[in-house]
Amino acid sequence: MHGLINRAVQCFVRDIYGPEIWAELGAEAGVGTSGFEAMLTYEDEVTLAMLTALSRMRGQPVEDILEDLGTYLVTHPNTRAIRRLLRFGGQSFLELLYSLDDLPDRARLAVPELELPQLHLTELEPGRFRLEVASRKGGFGAVMTGILRALADDFGALAFLELGGAMERQEVITINLLDPEFAEAKQFYLGGEAQLPRGTG
Repeated sequence: MHGLINRAVQCFVRDIYGPEIWAELGAEAGVGTSGFEAMLTYEDEVTLAMLTALSRMRGQPVEDILEDLGTYLVTHPNTRAIRRLLRFGGQSFLELLYSLDDLPDRARLAVPELELPQLHLTELEPGRFRLEVASRKGGFGAVMTGILRALADDFGALAFLELGGAMERQEVITINLLDPEFAEAKQFYLGGEAQLPRGTG
């Protein structure tokens, strides 16, 4: 697993649960309190062992923790770069959904060796979508569910998401976009400039 992914888990644990929990988890994972190097690659088993230990410590299923991680990645102040990358996918939640197939390629432009899951979006009918998340190791579907829930809120869209096949190599997210403009979109800052909500400029 790429160090960037492990580093994201490390920051999530430290920022959400506290440095004491990370210190305990880092010791269990064998990386110590200093944690992961972002540009190195680690065995997948290290990541799995870390998530399993966190699941045991928190008394939560791994998929629930991964969904919380997805939400963290686009809402926490320390992860603005990830939110910016995702928000570049479109000016609305619907446009963002249509751009998901290209997300792994866009991420590799920044980090060529980064291996993200393959995403394939199918529009089943107007407002209803199926997102297939395929990866060597399961769990990315849960992360994407958390990301999409947070971004729907970011764009002011009312959407219902359901994850199927959690923690399997082929996960499926069903997305029902009930109202794409349910609420005012949150302001989005890029390079010091505010991207104003739709209809304000």
